[in-house]
Amino acid sequence: MQPQEARQQRQSDAGPPGWRRRFSAAAKTVGLSIVLTRDEKAVFDQFFEVTCARGSRLFWMPDPTTDGWPLLDSAGRPLLSGDQPLLLSARWLCSFGDQLPVETITEQVKFRKSFNVVVMP
Repeated sequence: MQPQEARQQRQSDAGPPGWRRRFSAAAKTVGLSIVLTRDEKAVFDQFFEVTCARGSRLFWMPDPTTDGWPLLDSAGRPLLSGDQPLLLSARWLCSFGDQLPVETITEQVKFRKSFNVVVMP
């Protein structure tokens, strides 16, 4: 994950460089690589081509750093509802970034798609 540059350098004649905020809502670029079966590849290709109009429309995706992880107490133990753990939920509003999906074949029967998404602020 790499944050978008939201600063602007101040002009100065001498001394160390100075910075100021250029804007407050900065996007993040996230590089992703997923391994898919033949059926999953067909679903991904349909999503990219039709739903996202070849990468030009925004879409929602689960936040892979948060979504589905257990909610923990202060001691690091999962909080439970009955005997089931409570899970965190989060999602990102994204667009495909500069690197559109690149496909390679892996394990002879699977496909790796590598691309980046821009997570909107």
